[in-house]
Amino acid sequence: MAVARCFVNFSPKLKQALAWNLQQRIAESHRLTCCLSHKKHYSSATKSSFDEVYRRSINKPEDFWAEAAQNLVWDKKWKKVLDNSNPPFTRWFVGGELNTCYNAVDRHVEVGNGGQYAIIYDSPVTKHVQKITYRELLKEVSRFAGVLQKLGVKKGDRVLIYMPMIPQAIVAMLATARLGAIHSLVFGGFAARELAVRIEHAKPKVIVSANCGVEPGRIVSYKPMLDGALSQISFRPKACVIYNRPGFEIAPLKRGLDYDYNLEMSDSKMTDCVPVSATDPVYILYTSGTTGQPKAVVRPSGGHAVVLKWSMWNIYGMKPQEVWWAASDLGWVVGHSYICYGPLLNGNTTVLFEGKPVGTPDPGVYFRILKEHNVAGMFLAPTALRAINRDDPEAYYGKKYMPLPIFRAMFVAGEHCDVETMHWAKKAFGCPVLDNWWQTETGWPITSTCVGLGMSLHPTPGVTGKPVPGWNVMVVKQGDKTKEADDVELGDIVVKLPLPPGAFSTLWDNDHRFKHTYFSKIEGYYDTMDSGYRDKDGYIAVMSRTDDVINVAGHRLSTGALEEAITECAEIAEAAVVGVPDSIKGEIPLGLCVRKTGVKLSDEEVVQMVIKHVREAIGPVASFKLAVLVPKLPKTRSGKIARNTIAAMAAGKPFKIPVTIEDESVYPAIKLALQKIGYAKDPQ
Repeated sequence: MAVARCFVNFSPKLKQALAWNLQQRIAESHRLTCCLSHKKHYSSATKSSFDEVYRRSINKPEDFWAEAAQNLVWDKKWKKVLDNSNPPFTRWFVGGELNTCYNAVDRHVEVGNGGQYAIIYDSPVTKHVQKITYRELLKEVSRFAGVLQKLGVKKGDRVLIYMPMIPQAIVAMLATARLGAIHSLVFGGFAARELAVRIEHAKPKVIVSANCGVEPGRIVSYKPMLDGALSQISFRPKACVIYNRPGFEIAPLKRGLDYDYNLEMSDSKMTDCVPVSATDPVYILYTSGTTGQPKAVVRPSGGHAVVLKWSMWNIYGMKPQEVWWAASDLGWVVGHSYICYGPLLNGNTTVLFEGKPVGTPDPGVYFRILKEHNVAGMFLAPTALRAINRDDPEAYYGKKYMPLPIFRAMFVAGEHCDVETMHWAKKAFGCPVLDNWWQTETGWPITSTCVGLGMSLHPTPGVTGKPVPGWNVMVVKQGDKTKEADDVELGDIVVKLPLPPGAFSTLWDNDHRFKHTYFSKIEGYYDTMDSGYRDKDGYIAVMSRTDDVINVAGHRLSTGALEEAITECAEIAEAAVVGVPDSIKGEIPLGLCVRKTGVKLSDEEVVQMVIKHVREAIGPVASFKLAVLVPKLPKTRSGKIARNTIAAMAAGKPFKIPVTIEDESVYPAIKLALQKIGYAKDPQ
């Protein structure tokens, strides 16, 4: 660190980059010395143990994060690390200036790593693989920044990106950040109405889109949806840049508004980075909850870059130049943090995957990618693992790619990962499977198994790890918000302020909603709106959203615990539990179960086995007597189950299908199954 500090006040970025490179080489040498040679292990003999690092992050946060920030190149050093004078509007690295794109792309080229692959684009839906070096990425990003600049984009402007999972989407993100502008990605599956809401709210100067996306069995036309969105609102961007994917129908352009991506790039010149304040936004991202109006989370540039760089080794154990794969979508927070920014800030190669865990072409596609691209670590949602397990419970399709000599660990998040799915994945992929928990608002994990800090790779099944350094987590009693819950007692999970760097700083254009929604339950704490417990060893188990807790005759039961008990049945691939009204107990649980492929038992036999097992596992307190088999569960495109719509349907109440639901056709089948047991009566 002393070497890096002696350069930090020098103005030329190259000197800072060289200092960073030297520091990385020293750190890399230390890590290689500490890591065991066997590919399944990380060493616990790191420079500092997890407990020591965590204590320091809570007791001396300014020193802790100032040290982490030295791993970046700053155009101007901060005057104050932490300003918490107006909570919850915490500010980190006040007075500092940097450019995220420079730290993610340029500096790797400047220190001689331009020939390393930055992106591996693997698209089984188009049968195309492309490898892009850091040098090539720099050229594309800087030229597209020139396109945006020519169209009037400058520091502080918004650029809305509505694109499929293609490299040009990452190029657009980085080019926006290069100019000091603010990008807002909208998930490509959103239709015109939801896209219109986001355009009108963000008011982007430029929109970047494509002619189409490719899904298994269908083509999704993006340009017509963009045109439809603009027809519904009065706001008009200055320009729309449209990328026409080769081999697909070319989208017609509107004179005076639309510009062809390739044509504009053909004569664009490379453009330099624009430094921004550490407290300026790098992006805004609309949450994709299953209820309510979307909220635009604001991510401050400085803290965002610092923690994502820090997390790649300390949480995920990824060394620079290794291949990392986050099997998510760029439109979600995981895509922002761990497809684009985190791995590139750390000098990794990131895999950009355009496909599905099954059906593109079979349940072995994840195994293929891990093998072919020498992936060392990956991140995915448990729903993807359940889909593979459902279609190929013996992992037959994956066996031809085994063993995976480079692959070290799999990290899961996005929803509760049941023990059965975790055990199956460990066996199928031959590696530790480690749950972690975070949110769009937090931007990076709140709890995790921090493998780079020497934590055990075999935590208690069902937990999401321990609080990550920087996150002061408490589990408080439902009846008394000022007291912590006992071990294994279900409580509300909150985080003591100040939130660490990288967390959201506000909601776009709505400070009041930011403060009222997240910080009003207990003064001085962030309300995660999740429920769970902390065990005797300090591990956190996140069981359900606070609204998903079922109150059965005064006993609070988590939907996550009930769903886990159901999926312990060998015949069940996945399940969802909701509460339904009961005249005696107030509320009782109802389980919706998806059976595995190839199960020979009758539907009635499977249901009775499920009920028997849950009552044995949870006890009679659960009053679990209702279960039905359904072909699929209603899930958002990020993998979350829309339990509120199931509960409303079962109770015979009106409900609205969330726009984020991946397949609306599941609802009629669920309704029919519920009606057979006397529920889901049509509203009067």
